[in-house]
Parts: sequence; C-alpha cells; structure tokens
Amino acid sequence: MSDLLDLPVTTLQGKATTFGDLTGGRAALVVNVASKCGLTPQYSKLEALHAELAGRGFTVLGFPCNQFGGQEPGTPEEIEQFCSATYGVTFPMTAKIDVNGADRDPVYAALTAVPDADGEAGDIQWNFEKFLVAPDGRVVGRFRPRTEPDAPEVRAAIESVL
Repeated sequence: MSDLLDLPVTTLQGKATTFGDLTGGRAALVVNVASKCGLTPQYSKLEALHAELAGRGFTVLGFPCNQFGGQEPGTPEEIEQFCSATYGVTFPMTAKIDVNGADRDPVYAALTAVPDADGEAGDIQWNFEKFLVAPDGRVVGRFRPRTEPDAPEVRAAIESVL
C-alpha cells in the first residue's frame, strides 16, 4: 500500500500535495470529519492524541466530508475557523472530499479496501471513521465511527506503529 503515500491530496488551504508529504513520514490516524455531527466532539480526543504523540512520529489527518446528512456544509475557511476556535485543532486537514460513491477520493478508494476488525471492508458508514496508516503507507487498522479516538484498541494499534 506504499502507493497510498503517492496519492494526490489538497490541503484545506488549497495547496496540492501528496498523502505522504502531508503525513511527513509519520504514522497517521486518518478520519473523515464533519463539523455538525453528533460525533463532532471526537475532535477533542483527536487533537489530544495528535498533541500527545506528535513528538513520537504520529499525526492525525482530517478529511472533511459532507456526504452524511450534510453535516459539513462549510467553506474551507469556515471549517478551519470552526475546528480551530471550537476544538483547538492543529493537525493537518484536507479540502472537502467524497469518501463514498462515484466521486470517492483516491485516498479513500485505497482506505476502504481495508477491512475492520470484523473483516468488513467497503464504504464508510458515517462521519469519524478512522484508519491507522503506518509510516510506510500500510493501512494497519480500521475503526468505525463510534469507536472513540482514545479507545484502548485504537491506542494499542497506534503504539504498534510508533
């Protein structure tokens, strides 16, 4: 899956880059995020993980998505302002993307091929689904939306790639 690192990504600020450049050779917890979702408070735990583990070669990477109940309707500027002011988000965020369907972003085409702990691959179920990507681009974990970012199984998986 190291080709995941070469896939194109656009930052929330509109800069073209690659997945690998955005993660900077670090392990990454990749999350499709939304500002107006019942799970939006997960931003706090995502930011706490990012802050705690950044010095050990870890980052969170947020991919805003408006495909689930229209819960990410904002412009890039509105998304950035909300995340910063409300949750103190400092981890990298991308431009808004589709994670399912015909216009699925190439990063999510690669991620959704990976099964979760129950062996289920395929479409993203809702906002805040999480994928753990090792520094070499291997997808080593998939966690469904209601799994909290600091859940023991997520923490154990992160520790295994640091």
